[in-house]
Amino acid sequence: MTNTPEEISAASPEETAASAAEQIKAAVESIIYAADEPATLDQIANALGVEKTVARTALDLLVASYQTDERGIEVRKVAGGWKFYTKPQHHDVVRKFIKSLQPPLRLTMPALETLAVIAYKQPATVPEINEIRGVHVGGVIKTLLEKRLITTAGRKEVIGRPILYRTSKQFMMRFGLSDLDELPSLKEFEQLAQAALGSDSGIAPNEPEVAAAASQESAEAAQIRESGESNDLGELADDAPESSEQARTAAAGTSEHS
Repeated sequence: MTNTPEEISAASPEETAASAAEQIKAAVESIIYAADEPATLDQIANALGVEKTVARTALDLLVASYQTDERGIEVRKVAGGWKFYTKPQHHDVVRKFIKSLQPPLRLTMPALETLAVIAYKQPATVPEINEIRGVHVGGVIKTLLEKRLITTAGRKEVIGRPILYRTSKQFMMRFGLSDLDELPSLKEFEQLAQAALGSDSGIAPNEPEVAAAASQESAEAAQIRESGESNDLGELADDAPESSEQARTAAAGTSEHS
């Protein structure tokens, strides 16, 4: 309810300040709700035209207001910003609802294992991942790029200059992580992945797929163009796996909106 001019003029300085704080908090709430990706403190402050300290105070008030049991969602810091998430105690019912609308993102076990290697060793090259896993992972890398769970991170300054890979912001959002320091132990990673990707059905059955070099080059080239690193397909050919061994890839799926 909007205060009348008479009410505003009659309000004490403390009441006026409290009202202004509530209005800023409401504006912050709107920004976070409307943002497709986590809204950073700088973005919020710039949008409001206020100092970052003012925006942070409003943000803290907003976060606190969603901590009550009556609220089914919360404002969580993730991937360097803030975003609305359902509370853990409601995950089962929300997951059931989402599954009724669309299939969850699914990964094969080889894809999940490769994702874990990249997450804990990043940035990493395909040869380095091949050595750790003992198999060629070219096809799996292609799958993880398509699902936007990993992204490129330049090239390693060694002979051949192989492409480096790291986890993406989508990975951070999917797993609910603020930064990589929050990664669990390797033993806990699979359980976290199953919860983030759709419980036990998040692990798809292994399905063989021939990882053709041309197909992989096309996918990597598109990813490089998106990141603005290079458009040279000739260079990408150097990173394509030479083996004709079949790689295992994930079944197609769509991401879950939290």
